[in-house]
Amino acid sequence: MTDKNLKIVFYVFATILLAAMLLISRDAGISGDEEVHYKQSEMVYNYFSTMGKDQSSLHTPKTHLKYYGQSFDNLVTFLIHWFKVEDIYNFRHLMCSFSGWLTILVTALFAAYLAGYGAAILVLILFALSPGFLGHSQNNLKDIPFALAYISSIYYSLKLVFTDVKPSRQTIILLILSIAFAIGIRAGGILVVFYLAFFMFLKTILDWNTNKKLDFTLLKKQLSLFLGISLAGYLLGLLTWPYALQNPLINPWESYQVMTHFPTTVRQIFEGRFDWSDFHPWYYLPKYMAITIPLVIFAGLAAFFLNTRKNFNRNQRIQLWLLGFSILFPVTFVIIKQSNLYGSWRHFLFIYPGIILISALGIHAVFKRFRQKNVQIGAVTLLLILSFHPVKFMAANHPYFYLYYNQFIGGLNGAYGNYETDYYYHTMREGAEWLKEYLNKKQPNGQKLIVGGNFPIQWYFRNETTMQFVYFPYQNRSQYDWDYAIVANSYISPYQLTKKLFPPANTIHTIYADGVPVCAVIERVTKDDLRGIQELKSGDNIKSALSFQKAFELDPQNELICYKFAQSLMGSGELTKAKQMLNTCLEINPGYEQALSLAGDLALKEGNSEIAVDYYEKAKVANRKYFSIYTKLAAIYVETNTERARKVLRDCLKLNPRYKPALEAMAETYRETAPEIAAKYDKLINKLK
Repeated sequence: MTDKNLKIVFYVFATILLAAMLLISRDAGISGDEEVHYKQSEMVYNYFSTMGKDQSSLHTPKTHLKYYGQSFDNLVTFLIHWFKVEDIYNFRHLMCSFSGWLTILVTALFAAYLAGYGAAILVLILFALSPGFLGHSQNNLKDIPFALAYISSIYYSLKLVFTDVKPSRQTIILLILSIAFAIGIRAGGILVVFYLAFFMFLKTILDWNTNKKLDFTLLKKQLSLFLGISLAGYLLGLLTWPYALQNPLINPWESYQVMTHFPTTVRQIFEGRFDWSDFHPWYYLPKYMAITIPLVIFAGLAAFFLNTRKNFNRNQRIQLWLLGFSILFPVTFVIIKQSNLYGSWRHFLFIYPGIILISALGIHAVFKRFRQKNVQIGAVTLLLILSFHPVKFMAANHPYFYLYYNQFIGGLNGAYGNYETDYYYHTMREGAEWLKEYLNKKQPNGQKLIVGGNFPIQWYFRNETTMQFVYFPYQNRSQYDWDYAIVANSYISPYQLTKKLFPPANTIHTIYADGVPVCAVIERVTKDDLRGIQELKSGDNIKSALSFQKAFELDPQNELICYKFAQSLMGSGELTKAKQMLNTCLEINPGYEQALSLAGDLALKEGNSEIAVDYYEKAKVANRKYFSIYTKLAAIYVETNTERARKVLRDCLKLNPRYKPALEAMAETYRETAPEIAAKYDKLINKLK
């Protein structure tokens, strides 16, 4: 097929892919970050619409979103206001899918630039076989647009530097826009400016090595071009970012520092352990990539490394190695920096287009190098076999593409309980829509109800005047007043998942992906647990125990009921029954740190410090940031081993240097033996007041 015909096929396929992606996005749920980013974009809109008088976008102590440029979110919100869009999230998802498609298109054009439209078509196919990328393209308005900005910056930088003819005005303008987009979404986008400088420097060295002399006139032109493009891209990237506009030099750098060590940490499942994101092992990122990228992509990568020398000239090979550098450098950097990573590898989706490009070039190189019919048929057969797994998953689990795991881990079933599933809460939409239909049939008169959930779902019930929403962490659901709840499979103990304790017994509808429960719609069977908690707070242990007894009989798999029941029994002096209830609680969730702590308190109350230490140590292992447990352990150790007590307290203060009880306990260990050291701790404590 001629290159002209391949070009026609390419654009037809690209158009079909755009239509498919826009159609798929209509079924997307609201993502885990989306509500807070949308609210921030509204504050940014207010900042500009009031000419800077509304400063709310500059004060974000909880979300830290002032440090994000989030220019794509902001631009979409501007469009929502200008065109008076009512279905806000549907429009956001359409725009996100469009940015995902643009990412695919630019990557494909990059392939065409290097190897022709045959390679470009392969890029389209490999993206179409990428459930993770397509899943995030539905509703991730942060990572997908950044992927567009990143691959565009690499493409147009290489085109600018390594094309022998004079760079076109179009290339320069598109590069400026790409750099602006990268910086405007994340402060780390400034990296693409350094790439441009590096590419130009390397090209100068290569030219000097070839010609044995430097063209200083050309060097001056290149330096002027670099400064002009970089400055224009940088300033343009700050236009929709209020915090950066306050101080265009200092604030973007401060934002970059914050993003490198992002202060928000979460507990997620990795390799079967429920741990904090800043304590995941160094290989967290590469392993997640290895188990979620389809095997057909890895086959293409292998083909690329086996065929690079045979299919690309020197100039192309240099550009490909620089592309590889743009993929490997960010990964290496965060591993060395021990950055806080969570949510699989969505924050690194920006390197995926480069991976797809190299994979597509590898497959294209095989067909170009080996013309024998039998070899090509064998290669096509292998690719079809490897493509079957992701295609089957997407066909069976629409629209939850991002839940995909490959055969290395045994698919989603193999990952269940060992890795996160619906960490981005896509399934909440389907749960909400099912519940609305169920309640309309069950209670057509519209009885006032409270719907709870472990993710904000008010938007889905915006037209339901009889429904009120309350947010709760799943484990603490008994502490809140609700009638029905929608719970996505996120922040749930891996033990409870593997032992099939989720969904709970009072589930009325379950949403599955590949046979795995990813969301549950729950009907509350009793509010005696809520009454028991209220009575316990008021100090009535007898009444609360009676309420918890009733609640436990109806909801025996709820660990919070067992834990609170044990508290009320301890308050009533019924220590044996309290111990039994705590044992039941720990059978439901062996890593429930509060129950382990209370079991230790009970053992201490009975005079058994060894058993108390055992429970406290288990609580510390279950949740290393459960700070109160360190002071409890230290209080026992200090009786016989002061140094051991101090070590426990130091471990606590490494995690939280401002934890006052640990500072106070540390001061006391020195009070008699080294009062000058105790005084230093006292001084630190006074500063916290």
